[in-house]
Amino acid sequence: MKIKVNEKELFFPEGMSVFEVKDLIKPYADIVIYNGFPVKDNVLLKDGDEVTLIKRGEMPSKEELEHLLIARHTPKIYEKLKKGVVGIAGVGGLGSNVAISLARVGVGKLIIADFDVVEPSNLNRQQYFIDQLGKEKVFALKENISRINPFTEVVAHNILLTKDNIPQIFAGATVIVEAFDRADMKAMIINTVFENMEGVFVVSASGLAGYGPNNDIKTRKFSKRLFIVGDLVSEAKPGRGLMAPRVSIAAGHQANQVIRILLNEPDEEDEL
Repeated sequence: MKIKVNEKELFFPEGMSVFEVKDLIKPYADIVIYNGFPVKDNVLLKDGDEVTLIKRGEMPSKEELEHLLIARHTPKIYEKLKKGVVGIAGVGGLGSNVAISLARVGVGKLIIADFDVVEPSNLNRQQYFIDQLGKEKVFALKENISRINPFTEVVAHNILLTKDNIPQIFAGATVIVEAFDRADMKAMIINTVFENMEGVFVVSASGLAGYGPNNDIKTRKFSKRLFIVGDLVSEAKPGRGLMAPRVSIAAGHQANQVIRILLNEPDEEDEL
C-alpha cells in the first residue's frame, strides 16, 4: 500500500500500523500526525493515508522541510514560486508583512532594502520583536525569515534607495513591492522601474491608515505592470494612524498579487 510519510510517497506491506511506520522511518519522533490529526493510539494504515512524523525542536532536512512546506500547495505551484525573485522596497508595516507571507509560501529569493532601524513605534504593526529594537530592519527581518523558512534566500541591503541604485539593487527581480510611507518615494520607485527596468512589475500601496471598512482595501490594476493596493484616500495623519489590522490586509493584497504575477495568473483588467 502507498502511504505518504512527511509528504513523500512510500510503499509498505498491508496491515502496518502508524507506530510501526514511525519506528521504521523516524523512531525518535515524538509527534505523530495521522491524516491531519495528532494521534496517541496506534492505528492500522490503509492505502492513501498520510503520516507526519515530528521531533520537537529538530530542524528538518532541506528536502523534508520543503515537502512539509508545500503540503498545502500543488507541486507545480511550489516549483514556480521557488524560482521567484521579488524585491521589497521598504520593510516597515507593509514590507515586513509582505516578506513574511512570501517566505511562508516558499518564494525562492527576496531582495529587501531599507535604511531604517527598529524602534518602539514600529511594534504595533511591523514584523519585529522587542529584543530587536535598535537593529537595522533589513537584518532583523532576514533573521526572522530564517526562523520561518531558512531556505528562502534573503539578500538584505541596508541603504537609502534612490533612482540611481534601484536598478542595481533589484536586478533579477520579476516584481518589486513598493512599501514606502512617503508619496515622493512611491512615485520615485515607480518611475525608476518603468524607465529603467523593462518588464518588471510594481505592486504599490496607497490609502490604508486607520480602521475603515475592510472591503475598501482593493487591488487595482493601473497599467500592464502597475498594481496599487488600498482605498487610495486613507493617508496617515493625526487621529488616523497606521494600525496592524488594516496594514496587514493591504500587505496580504500585495503579497497575493505578487504570487499571481509569479504564477502568470490573468487579471480581469488584462485589456490594459
